Amino acid sequence: MNRIAYYPGSFDPMTNGHMDVLQQAVSLADEIVIGIGVHPGKTPMFSFEERAELISNVTSGMNAKITVQSFDNLVVDAASDAGASMLIRGVRDGTDLDYEMQMSGMNGTMRPEITTVLLPSKPETRHITATLVRQIAKMGGDVSPFVPDAVNTALKSKLSS
Repeated sequence: MNRIAYYPGSFDPMTNGHMDVLQQAVSLADEIVIGIGVHPGKTPMFSFEERAELISNVTSGMNAKITVQSFDNLVVDAASDAGASMLIRGVRDGTDLDYEMQMSGMNGTMRPEITTVLLPSKPETRHITATLVRQIAKMGGDVSPFVPDAVNTALKSKLSS
């Protein structure tokens, strides 16, 4: 039986924190579907296509089947549509844990066949958020410790134009 995990997020941009959670998830599933949330009311720094390309680039060396797709509905429905039996969520701190526990309960009621798996961030990536990465990059700061090299290059290119 093929175990499919669904890893949702905005990934705007993909960070080393995302990569940490993804590397942990690879050991739990035969396939990982990375779901990029696309919401008409939000304007991301990177388009869906740019984010998908960056994710494909930074995950190409991983020994795993990883695909990327967009979603604009409930995460648990997107996971079901992808054939996933588990939903991957990263947890950085107690605030994340409280929120993710609530979401796990709601999602479990709506789709009991999908198990939410909470993966703790490693101490060295716990503080990284895509929001902070974008803010630092926009203000000319060095984000290289927080993102894969390809993402750092893309941020510099995006902000120089």
